[in-house]
Amino acid sequence: MNENFVCIKVDREERPDIDKVYMTFVQATSGGGGWPMSVWLSPDLKPFVGGTYFPPEDSFSRVGFKTVLKNLAEQWKRNRSELTERSNKILTALQKGVAMDATKEAVPPPCPEVMERCFQQLAHSYEDEYGGFRESPKFPSPVNFNFLFRFWALNKTGEKGAQALQMALHTLKMMALGGIYDHVGQGFHRYSTDGRWHVPHFEKMLYDQGQLAVSYTEAYQ
Repeated sequence: MNENFVCIKVDREERPDIDKVYMTFVQATSGGGGWPMSVWLSPDLKPFVGGTYFPPEDSFSRVGFKTVLKNLAEQWKRNRSELTERSNKILTALQKGVAMDATKEAVPPPCPEVMERCFQQLAHSYEDEYGGFRESPKFPSPVNFNFLFRFWALNKTGEKGAQALQMALHTLKMMALGGIYDHVGQGFHRYSTDGRWHVPHFEKMLYDQGQLAVSYTEAYQ
C-alpha cells in the first residue's frame, strides 16, 4: 500500500462530516454504501474510485483488496487523465444535485410543516407490536426518539402528540427487553437482525450508547 498510495485512516465517529462527503460519492458511483469504506483520491483530493468492504484475497464472487490496489496503481500510471476526467464529471453532477436554489420559489417549507411530514413518515412505518420503524433489520435510530419527544412536547394535548409519545416509549421498552440489549455486558448492539429486537448483530457502537442514553433519560423524565 505504501509503495503506491498515501494511506489515511479517518475515524467516522470523530469526523462524520468527512465520512458524509465520501459516502455520498460511493453511493453515487456504486449504487450502495456501508462500512468499512475505501475511497481513492487524486493528489488534489478528488475521489475517482470508491467502495465498501473488499475481502483480503480474491474470492469466487468478489475481487480482493490486494487486486484492487494493484489494478488502481496500474490504471493511475496508464490512464491518469481518464480517471481524473471521470472524477471531475462525477463531482460536477453531485454538486449540481446538492446545490440549493436561492430563488423565492425554492424557499424551505416552514418548520411546523416539516415536523408534520416527519411525524407522518414515522407513523406510517411504525410497527405496532414490537415498535421500531421498519420490519428488519431494525436499527435503534435515536434521532427518531429525539424527534418524537419534541413533537410530543409541542403537541401535548393533541392526539398526534400522544401517538408520538407512545411510539417512542413502546419502542424503547421493547428494545430494553429484547436481545438487542446486552443483558450481561450492558449496552445496545448495532441493530437487530429480526423484527422482534431478538437476535442482535453483535457489534456495539459508542455513538449509539451515547445517544440512547439521552433517549432513555428523556423517556424516564
